[in-house]
Order: sequence, then C-alpha cells, then structure tokens
Amino acid sequence: MAAKASPDVGPALAPWSTPLAIAALTLAVFSPALNHGFLNWDDEPNLVANLDYRGLGWSQLKWMFTTVLMGHYQPLSWVTFGIDYLIWGMSPRGYHLTNLLLHAGNAVLFYFISRRLLTRVGPSVTKSGVLSLQVAAGFAALVFAIHPLRVESVAWVTERRDVLSGLFILATIICYLNGVMDQSFESARRRAMNWSVIFYFLSLLSKASGMTLPVVLLLLDVYPLRRLGWRPGNWTGAAARAIYLEKVPFILLGVGAASVAATAQHFSGAMLSWENYGFLSRLAQAVYGLVFYLWKSLMPLNLSPLYEIPQDTSIRTWPIILSGAIVIALSLGLFRARQRYPGGLASWVCYVVTLAPVLGFAQSGSQMAADRYSYLACMSWAVLAGGALKALWNRRVTGWVSRQSFVLANSIAIVILLALGVLTWNQTQVWSNSETLWRHALSVGPSTIAHYHLALTLDRREESGKAVEHYRKSLQIRPNYLDARIGLAQALVRRGEWVEAIEHYGRALEIKPGDANLHVGLANVKALNGRSNEAITHYREALRIDPANSDAYFNLGNCFARMGHRDKAMENYRDAVRVNPAHSHAHFTLANALANEGNLDEAMEHYEQATSHKPDFAEAHHNLGRIMAARGQIDRAIAQFRRAVAVRPEFAEAHLSLSRALAEKGNKNEAMRHYQESVRILRNR
Repeated sequence: MAAKASPDVGPALAPWSTPLAIAALTLAVFSPALNHGFLNWDDEPNLVANLDYRGLGWSQLKWMFTTVLMGHYQPLSWVTFGIDYLIWGMSPRGYHLTNLLLHAGNAVLFYFISRRLLTRVGPSVTKSGVLSLQVAAGFAALVFAIHPLRVESVAWVTERRDVLSGLFILATIICYLNGVMDQSFESARRRAMNWSVIFYFLSLLSKASGMTLPVVLLLLDVYPLRRLGWRPGNWTGAAARAIYLEKVPFILLGVGAASVAATAQHFSGAMLSWENYGFLSRLAQAVYGLVFYLWKSLMPLNLSPLYEIPQDTSIRTWPIILSGAIVIALSLGLFRARQRYPGGLASWVCYVVTLAPVLGFAQSGSQMAADRYSYLACMSWAVLAGGALKALWNRRVTGWVSRQSFVLANSIAIVILLALGVLTWNQTQVWSNSETLWRHALSVGPSTIAHYHLALTLDRREESGKAVEHYRKSLQIRPNYLDARIGLAQALVRRGEWVEAIEHYGRALEIKPGDANLHVGLANVKALNGRSNEAITHYREALRIDPANSDAYFNLGNCFARMGHRDKAMENYRDAVRVNPAHSHAHFTLANALANEGNLDEAMEHYEQATSHKPDFAEAHHNLGRIMAARGQIDRAIAQFRRAVAVRPEFAEAHLSLSRALAEKGNKNEAMRHYQESVRILRNR
C-alpha cells in the first residue's frame, strides 16, 4: 500500500517552552505540599528531634558524612537538610519547597533524556519531526512527573533522598548520552563521561538506590543506542570490550554503595534475617512487587503510605501465583517480540533491574512494596509511553493515521495527563498531616503500623481513649508488635490504669527481655502502684543491662525519695547526671534536694545546668531565681523570674516571685501587675 501525502502537523515549539511548561505543571500539581507539616513517620527522628544536621559547621558535616541514622547513608541529603535549616529554620514549608523544586528539576532533566533517547527510536521525518519529539518527550516527562506514585517521594520530607539522588542519576544519564552520542570531539566525549561518573558518585551519596545504574547503561547500549545490539555476537570483540571498560568506574561505585547500604541496614537493625523471612517468601515478594508497580502505574488508585508484608507470604497464595504468571508471560512475550518491539523488552529489563534492590531479597522494614520505590524504576515506562506517542505522530506525518484518529489519540493522551494531575493533587493532600495520612492508610486496608502511628497522633492530642483503641487494633493484627505494646502501656499509665499497664509492660519484656528501658517503664508503673520494692528490682535490672541508663538512676532516686531514703535518692540523682550531664530533670531534682538541705551553692550549679540543657525549663528558672533573691541578687533573680513567666505565662508562683522582686527594686506598678496575674491564675485553677 502506497504511503499517503505527508500532512503538516505544525511548527516546532520554542526550545525552552516545553521544559518550562513541564516544570510549571509539576510545581502546580504538587503545590498543596507547601502547606504540609512534618509527619510522625520518620520526619520526627530524622528532622524534628534531630539536632545534629542543623547547620553546615564542621560538627554537622562530620555527622552527616559518618551517620547511618535509621539505616541510610545519605550525606548529601543531610547537607540539603542543613541548608534548609539555615534558610527556613524548622518551618516545614521550606523543606517541602526544596523537595518540589528538586522534583520539578528532575522532570525537566527527564524531558531532555527522553528527547535524546527518542531520537534513536524510529525516524523523525519532515520538518514536523522536531515537534513530534517535543510532544513525545514532554508527554513522557509529565507521565513520570505528575504520576500519583511520585507523591510519596515528593510530599514526604524524609524522602528528600529520592528526589535528590534522582537529580544526580538523571544528570549522570544525560552526560553519558552526550558522551556516547556526540562523537565530534574525543576531548568533549571524555569530559562528558567524566562528569557522568562524578554525578553518579553524588547520586550514591544522596541514596544508594542507583546502585544498579551500570546495568541500565549497558541496556541503553543495547537499545536504543544500539552500540551493542540484541545479538549476543555483538557483545564480544574490541568495540564491546571498550564499552565494558567505560562502565568499570560505575560498577566500582555501585558495588561500594551496595556494600555501604547493606552495612548501614545491618547496624540499624532494619534488615530482616533470612531465618525469619526465607527465600521463598522473598521470591514471592519480588514477583508481587514487579506486578504491583506496573499495575499501579496503569491504575494509580488506593495508594497507601504502607503496604505491609502479610502474615502469609507463601508462594502458593493466589496473588503470588498470578503475579508469577504475569511476570513469566511478560518476560517471554517481550523477548519473543524484541525484534519488532525492542522498546518493550528494553523497558521491562530496565524496570526489573532498577527495582531489583528493593524487591525484598535484601528486605528492610515491614513493607511489601512502597510507592517511593517506583521513582526511578517507572521512568522506563514513561519513555515507552513517549515513544508510542512519537510513533503516532510519525504515522500521521506519513499519512498512515487519519486526522480523526490522530486527534482522538492525542485527546486521550491529554485526558491521561489531566487524570494523573487530578489524582496526584488529591494524593498529595493525603500527606498533609499525620492523622490524615494514617486514616487514609486504614481506609485502603488494615495495617498494624497505621493503627500505631494514628494512636501516637491521638495520644499527643491527649485523646488517650481513642489512642488506646488504635493501639489495641494494632496488636490484634500483630500481637508481637513491640512499639504498639509499649505505646498501649504508656497510654494506660496516663489514664491511671496501672494494673493493665503493668500487664502490657510484662508482655513487652517477654518479647524483648534484655531491654533496659522496658524495665524502667515497668518499674515506673509499679512505683506508682505502690509496689516500690518490685520497682527497685526492675530499676536495678535495667542498670545491670545498661549501667549508663540515666533514667534508671533518676527514677530509682525518685523511688527512694518517696520511701524516705534521702541519701540513696541523692546518690542516684548524682549518678544520673554523672552518666548523662544533659539530664535536665535529674539536675533539677538534685538541686531541689540540695536546696532543702541548705547546700545552696551546689543547688545553684545544678539549676544552672538544668536551664542550660533545657532553656524552657520554667520551674528551674524560678527556683534558681528564688535562691538568687534570697542572696540579695535581685537583678539576676528578676531575669530568671521573667524567663520563667515568658516560658510559662500561666505559672502563678513565678509571677508572684517576680512581683516581690520588682517591689523590692521599687518597681511597684509592674509588681502589682504580676501580683494580680498570679491571683487571676490561682483563682482559675
């Protein structure tokens, strides 16, 4: 059949109009994240409660490049958090803005990568070839950038490592493509390859997820670059050896990153042992994951922050059997069609290789799968989608596709992007706060961890009854979930239900008998319940396990104080501040005891230590001020009293002390105001 006349589909767009539009659309779709806060899921230990990353001084940089906090070695990600802190302090908006800007940058880089790759996929005929490349690469970039599977990596501050490592991975690929596709000058080619290695190293310092990139680069050499080709006969010889040789730096860096990542996971205790989670379970998880991310790419509904590993991960369950059948069918089908549709097999192999580190064979955590793991892996499908659109435009140019079919297909592409944008906008808002996130997770399916984190959120809002309900639901799903067992025990203590709290602490100790803090928690409840001798036994067991446990010394001192053993109490308070000089409450309690004994000099020292380590310790400021006032140091006392009422405006005793000190200085008007304020507070109690 003869080809029809070539219709004109329009002139090319201005060179930077498409990438700018991609960046703008990406930022717009994810813009709700700018109003989000930090979450009680890794954001708190990583950022909110972590003082070590705050700044770019030598001590912070040393920590960033040596820590494996929570099982990750990611020094460059920590550096960006340090920069955020210097600019924004602890305002979450700034941290979210950085994530959004990095992701928008990735979308633009991915556009240029897609465009370079699509130039090697079929001819770009006539003057409309440039426009078809712009449209196809733009479509690929948006399918990647505004897909709901990206939300977890962008809207969760902790996952900065995804978008940052992604930026350097994409820069690596661009430089690599420049090096192998531009053969005009050897010096330019060598420079591009050197930069490619440098960017790859930076990506691994952000997150180790790109450890399999050397294999991906080899796949690109097979298709679409065709430096090696599909035929095994092309994989030997001098030309092939040169291609392999240029991968050596990448391979060395990738192997090094894999080793560091495995070590970090081991030291954090996050890695599941093969004894408890064997090969068949991991194989089942791997085949399930391969189908899961592919399915969610096609149908991104009911996304959750956590897809927990089910109790039964047998390879004989029907979801695993179906997943295995799909994986085998896809692999065989795409292999057989490799000559006619090489992009399909290349995308599939790239997808599998990129996902390999997170498919469960080196399992860390309790997730069966995670949306964030798709950040790099699903790029190959986006390029494939762009290739399909480019093929459509080429067929229109050659007259093989009618105008009506062409308009319909492009309309479908636009509808797909609109649907992805709406779904992503909605999914982004799921991550607005901890309660919204975990309630959404529970609406998708039952989850031990979601119930636990929702309970934590409710507990902090002093909704202990609702918190207890969710702790119990968490334990109904997984009775040996230690965090939920401890959380339930602590919530019951706050409710005054000491007998049941003791029971749950006991069950927690059955799960982890060598945990000193559990012994301290159980001892605290027994002390509250009047079982002092039993409490002392557990405090001493905690100190046997961990002789540097300052809380055990401190609470043991409190226990002795309630029993009237002042000397023993003082001895334990001193031990508490000896092993932990930053234990502000131990300093404060020791200072109170010393003041009661008339040892005011040493008492002042410990009050000052308490306020030094805890500047918002109103009671310590107040008591320190009282000693100063008693010694005639009225100006210093007034400063301490002012600090106490600034920290705690409803602190009646501090207002009264400040009133007396001001009156002594002759400032009667202000003294009267603070006196009246103290009376008001006391009346409202």
